[in-house]
Amino acid sequence: MKKITALKVMDNYRVWLRFNDGVEGELDFSSKPRTGVFAFWNSYENFRKARVGDCGELLWNDQLDFCPDSLWLQVTGQQPEALLDQKAQPIHATAKTRNHRRAFR
Repeated sequence: MKKITALKVMDNYRVWLRFNDGVEGELDFSSKPRTGVFAFWNSYENFRKARVGDCGELLWNDQLDFCPDSLWLQVTGQQPEALLDQKAQPIHATAKTRNHRRAFR
């Protein structure tokens, strides 16, 4: 299981994450609706309160959390099978990975 080990909240509803295997990259949450569970983000100051939870997840105010495995898949562009392959070599960030912004779907 992947865990987030470092987090930086960036401008325009983006976050930079580092995972326990050394992978790092940015995710863009700007396309998420500001309704339902995401209404908390109507205030950008609330979005800036992102933190890493006790299990390495990304969370806001103990009400909204994202699984680190799914975020790792978004950052790396890998398929879910990559998480199951115990022999897979971790993908370490390159300049291209760090600078590439992926839209969170």
